[in-house]
Amino acid sequence: MNDRSSRRLLVMYILIGSLVVALFGRLYYLQIAAGPKYQQAALDNQSRDIVTPSVRGMILDDRGIPLAVNRTGLVVTVDNVALGKQADGGKSVLTRLAKILNSDYKTLWTKTQLCGAKGSPKIGCWNGSPYQPIPVTKAAASEAALQIIEHAEQFPGIAAKPEGFRTYPADGGVNAAHIIGYLGPVSNEDLQSTSTRSVGLHPNDLVGKAGLEYQYDQYLRGQSGVRRVVVDRTGAVTRTLQDTLPISGNHLVTSIDSKLQTVVEEQLAAAIARARAGAPGDKRGAHKADAGAAIVMDIKSGRIMAMASWPTYNPNIWLEGLSFKQASDLFSEAEGVPALSRAIQGQLAPASTFKVVSLSAAAKAGYDFNAKYNCPASLKIGNRVFTNFEGEQAGLIPMRTAIALSCDTVWYQIAYDQWVKDGGLSPKRNLNDFFFNAAKGFGFGKQTGVDLPSESSGRLANREWKQSWYEANKNFFCNYETKAIPAQRTPLLIAIAKENCVDGAKIRAGDAVNFAIGQGDTTATPMQMIQMYAAIANGGTIMKPTIGRAILDNKGKIIKEILPQSVGKLPLDKPTLAFMQDALRAVVTEGTARYPFTDFPVAVSAKTGTGEVFGKNLDGSAKDTTSWLVSYAPSEKPKYAVLMMVSQGGTGSLTSGPSVRKIYEAIFGVTGSKVDPLRSLFPSGPPSVIPQLTTDGRILPPMKLKSSAKNGG
Repeated sequence: MNDRSSRRLLVMYILIGSLVVALFGRLYYLQIAAGPKYQQAALDNQSRDIVTPSVRGMILDDRGIPLAVNRTGLVVTVDNVALGKQADGGKSVLTRLAKILNSDYKTLWTKTQLCGAKGSPKIGCWNGSPYQPIPVTKAAASEAALQIIEHAEQFPGIAAKPEGFRTYPADGGVNAAHIIGYLGPVSNEDLQSTSTRSVGLHPNDLVGKAGLEYQYDQYLRGQSGVRRVVVDRTGAVTRTLQDTLPISGNHLVTSIDSKLQTVVEEQLAAAIARARAGAPGDKRGAHKADAGAAIVMDIKSGRIMAMASWPTYNPNIWLEGLSFKQASDLFSEAEGVPALSRAIQGQLAPASTFKVVSLSAAAKAGYDFNAKYNCPASLKIGNRVFTNFEGEQAGLIPMRTAIALSCDTVWYQIAYDQWVKDGGLSPKRNLNDFFFNAAKGFGFGKQTGVDLPSESSGRLANREWKQSWYEANKNFFCNYETKAIPAQRTPLLIAIAKENCVDGAKIRAGDAVNFAIGQGDTTATPMQMIQMYAAIANGGTIMKPTIGRAILDNKGKIIKEILPQSVGKLPLDKPTLAFMQDALRAVVTEGTARYPFTDFPVAVSAKTGTGEVFGKNLDGSAKDTTSWLVSYAPSEKPKYAVLMMVSQGGTGSLTSGPSVRKIYEAIFGVTGSKVDPLRSLFPSGPPSVIPQLTTDGRILPPMKLKSSAKNGG
């Protein structure tokens, strides 16, 4: 054999040897290294999980009154897999089912369609696992359930049985939909998530989707029981691998007071109605009043005692599963988007309620508050005239009066002067930016941290925001005549677009003066505004707003107390804070809030705001003004802050003012011009105790809560 043949044989031996080694390596991996994995996969193919849902914990108010509880009802479910095996895809079955449930085929069909699947509706669909029965009603009549059970052959894939479900009892007329939230089926994204929130979830679980139900879901949900069994090819159980009992969820005690919540909801609705009818003394007549919010806060702890948003919805609509119309209405602009919580998600120009920030900026800039300032009807800045609300003028007045009367032109002049000192359109290297810095210190552009999901941060329209806004919109402005819709290609808007194309990143004089009175691009949520005014009332400490107070286990024992937490200090020295507090009292005694608090026996400090809004409504009418009133009381030793905002509602004094007074009447027990402590909701001040519960849900004498605030960053 020659050398060439020997080399060929050697190469062949090496190749064969490599293949043998690879084969044995693969066999080792499959049988030993990966053996448990494939053993489990094989077991999964023949095992079944029988899940027993846990009992969800209650949500309670500060007196132990239930805001969210569990009830038992007759639940009717639809198995999509079984329906799919029908010749017509289950249409005839759903039609028969709709008839006995007093529903219609389209509604039931929508509820059984998987969200995200091809051809499924975008709203009202099923967002849970495709392999679990889909509930189409949780309150079926007993006659309907019996008909389904007795005529099972007519309803393949349909089941009816007693089952627990979540309900919101609305004791005393409480709605609180935007506080409590609602439940929904666990989604595939939830099951696949690696977050701690998804630990222990099963395909047939219900989880919090909004509000406190979402925020405290891990505490409330408990742990489902799981019985894992092995079945043979006929489906018969051969043995049990695992059997764990369900563990009930914990209870959440909140700082919400049901009685106060009812008053706040009623008074917000009254303010909406007042604006629509035309408040007495309102020269502009009726207003659209399309939305609103109201909040009551304990100024020392930051606890939210009541919070309402309008329009709202019935939180129990999820019990039956949303119809297509209900789901559409929740997010419909024509209906006012009831799903939106205006209290934490509504972003509006703060208008004159912002002037406390401007007062802080003026103090830093060295303005003398004992001096007098001119309050003309209008002021010309560049080629534009800026006016007071309704063209009012007051002449030379002290700063205290300027705040009380809410004079805009005083702030136009101060803001313009500071803009010029900072370099105007050619800003200096070392800027003072007193107004922008003060707003940042007060919390504008930053979430409050309230324990509710999806809070908006508002917008602080400072130099950094202006630059980012310009970069995002430059292409649109520079090509405005081709990119804008025809209706917006007016000579004025084209001219503005050309100006923005060239120097849209610059802070102009108009931006500066509008900023000083809470107009322009800066926006805030009602929660941000009440946090700010509560800090003014309590001496300058910014408290984190909270609704949760404590977590109780299912035996009634406190396992977690949610303590008050300070998150910063207002950028105010003591003299400026004292002056500000005095000026806010003057707003009520001699200024814009005098009308609603005439002869009120409790000293209230407040600031009104009437925010002008750019744009048009769906019907083509111009947007109306936003009504603001932010307050605290008693002025000497403050305990409570109360805010009301009505979008497109007119003035703060005439629209929101009377309702804010009614809220204070309930808090302090005021009848006419007298205080009756026996009628007060809180005779001893904001609640400092927490209700105890027994294992059967009975309320016991309350336990003391810790009152010390925990410092935060």
